[in-house]
Amino acid sequence: MSLPAILLLSIPFITLLSVTPWHHLQLAWRDDHAIVVSMGLGLLALGIIITIGVPAAWWLSQATGRKRIIGELLVMIPLLTPPLAMGILLVSAFGPYGLVGQWLSLLGTTLVNNPAAFVLAQVYGALPYFIVVARSAFATVPRAILEAGQTLGASGWNRFRFLTLPLAMPGLASAVTLAWVRAVGEFGIVMIFAYFPQGIPVKLYTNLQNDGVDAVYTLLWMLLIVTLPLPMVCFVLGKRASRGRQQA
Repeated sequence: MSLPAILLLSIPFITLLSVTPWHHLQLAWRDDHAIVVSMGLGLLALGIIITIGVPAAWWLSQATGRKRIIGELLVMIPLLTPPLAMGILLVSAFGPYGLVGQWLSLLGTTLVNNPAAFVLAQVYGALPYFIVVARSAFATVPRAILEAGQTLGASGWNRFRFLTLPLAMPGLASAVTLAWVRAVGEFGIVMIFAYFPQGIPVKLYTNLQNDGVDAVYTLLWMLLIVTLPLPMVCFVLGKRASRGRQQA
């Protein structure tokens, strides 16, 4: 019964193998720059997402009552907002005529169509997904283990570092991989808010518009090569960690 779903998911990738012009793989003009932009700024965005997302996810996993409901709503709203709409909202907020944008203008800077805007667009595109998955990972840690650590005199930081993080690591690995794929592959928000510098998704769009579908396959393969290895590695490591915990 699972075969139709698996086959359906496989068709685009099987098609890609057959339509790729293997005898004439060549990057278009500035494709190499787009790869550097997506990887370099994507890694920076991922670091920011992990740094600010882990505390938020941990807090949501421990909060109760109205505070938890409000916090989850504030995370779900940007997650459920269509990317194009989120891009417009970012322009409205951080653009030269937005509230935050006007303050930035007084400081002699701007957050539209520059590397900082590109990173911010990636963060908005990926952070909510990271928080949701990481929060679920933290929620799986048994409270009894944390209470036992507290009874033995471990501080809150030590309980988090030596008990919570190792037990939640498989789920956190999934959160990181999802954030990476969402950040590097984000198109709608970047298209509206940070068209320049062009990353891989926007460059794919411009190549498609200018030269047709045959001109995008090489860069499309590069996008897959950039985005897929990290999820695959984290998936394998997460499976090993889960298996080791079950055996223990």
